[in-house]
Amino acid sequence: MTTDGRRLHCLVTGASGYIGGRLVPELLQEGHRVRCLARSPGKLRDHPWAAHAETVQGDVTDAESVGRAMRGVDVAYYLVHALGSGPRFEDTDRAAARIFAEQARAAGVRRIVYLGGLTPRGVPEGALSPHLRSRAEVGEIFLASPVPATVLRAAVVIGSGSASFEMLRYLTERLPVMVTPSWVHTRTQPIGVRDVLRYLVGSATMPDDVDRAFDIGGPDVLTYRDMMLRYAAVAGLPKRFILPVPVLTPGLSSHWVGLVTPVPASLARPLTESLRHEVVCHEHDIARYVPDTPGRPLPFDEALALALRRVREAQVATRWSSASVPGAPSDPLPTDPDWAGGSLYQDERQRPVEASRAALWRVIEGIGGDNGWYSSSLAWAIRGGLDRFAGGVGLRRGRRDTERLRVGDSLDFWRVEEIEPGRLLRLRAEMRLPGLAWLEMYAETDSEGRTRYRQRALFHPRGLLGHAYWWSVAPFHSVVFGGMARNIARAAASGGGARTGPGRPRVRRHRARRSARQHQPDSAPPHQE
Repeated sequence: MTTDGRRLHCLVTGASGYIGGRLVPELLQEGHRVRCLARSPGKLRDHPWAAHAETVQGDVTDAESVGRAMRGVDVAYYLVHALGSGPRFEDTDRAAARIFAEQARAAGVRRIVYLGGLTPRGVPEGALSPHLRSRAEVGEIFLASPVPATVLRAAVVIGSGSASFEMLRYLTERLPVMVTPSWVHTRTQPIGVRDVLRYLVGSATMPDDVDRAFDIGGPDVLTYRDMMLRYAAVAGLPKRFILPVPVLTPGLSSHWVGLVTPVPASLARPLTESLRHEVVCHEHDIARYVPDTPGRPLPFDEALALALRRVREAQVATRWSSASVPGAPSDPLPTDPDWAGGSLYQDERQRPVEASRAALWRVIEGIGGDNGWYSSSLAWAIRGGLDRFAGGVGLRRGRRDTERLRVGDSLDFWRVEEIEPGRLLRLRAEMRLPGLAWLEMYAETDSEGRTRYRQRALFHPRGLLGHAYWWSVAPFHSVVFGGMARNIARAAASGGGARTGPGRPRVRRHRARRSARQHQPDSAPPHQE
């Protein structure tokens, strides 16, 4: 609400991403109306806040759809970027920002709010990484617009599921002794995601004469080495030994990070490139308009502890992988009425299940991540490794939640494209493939009332290479897909949970905690992450 009690109408782009997916409920909590602009509105339907926000279809590179989404809007949040969409992503970012600014002016929007990157002082623009350079240019486009703009500039964001946090977590937990690039000695100013959201929400009610950029950061200025050592201390790990070497280029660094962490090299590179130069706040003027409260902004150790608690309690609201992988297929599904035809290979299997449909569905919905894929663990690991080697996301993105899925969730190298609770889970492949691929899992009842598991793998080849790929892997389908169908049916019949491999039960660590939380009052703990 504004100071006069008026509800603002806010447009949020990037609502399927890490920050956008958390900002929407914060704005709703403040009493604002929220409209989300999404290329695929269906991806937002399973979010807890979906029924309370309006979702419209569109793309920031399409002026007409942006113009429609801007109608009646007071504040427009720009939380998208084209990073990873190709070598010309800076051109795409530039064009999209200009469209957004022009349409905001035409629609009479009161304010644009943009979250960009903290850039180093005194460093020529040409020396910046393409990632930081593009982020800075987008901010300049908004500030040059007639529409008042708030440009927030942040460095490392610490929160459960953020790419920066996941990179820090896996590097520290997996490597007690590390040979690291020289950028581990670069100073940066991390900020907790809770404070980023606080500043974003507060920016909506800034006075109309505020039209500027703000540096935002936490109270601690640390090197990356400091952050790893402090993470180890907060997580209760033995002391880590860090040996920096000067020979790892940004490219080699990103592959090293991609090898050790779930963050793929394509995303790790801009993160590591951003650490080549010191990025610290040079002002804290944001506090004039979004006042700090006791304990805010959060100290680094407290932001870490809150993020770790969310991870351990399986309460991660959004993850870095929430946004779709750039270049991921978006062609019509084979099941769409307007499917264009062409070659479509299928591997379909069915198994009777000596259990209820509900028991079978629990197994289906619990698949992937630490729970495994119910067939040859080695085969899945090899396929994931080959995907990482080819520059893909690999098998280590895991799950946002250990037991529940929603449309749009990443699931290893798949993405959840459709869920019909109790009946269908459809996954779309985001691995590097010469074609389009889906995996469907059904919990059904046959004509005699018995439970049946049905599974379909579908592949639409692209060119001769796509056909050759299908026939080269077809001999392994009986091991991978056949074993998967058998083991899923067996797990449902035995009443067990998901398994990381045949015969290895997963311990459901979070169910007791989750059940207990469901009986607690609805009040949030102080400094909720």
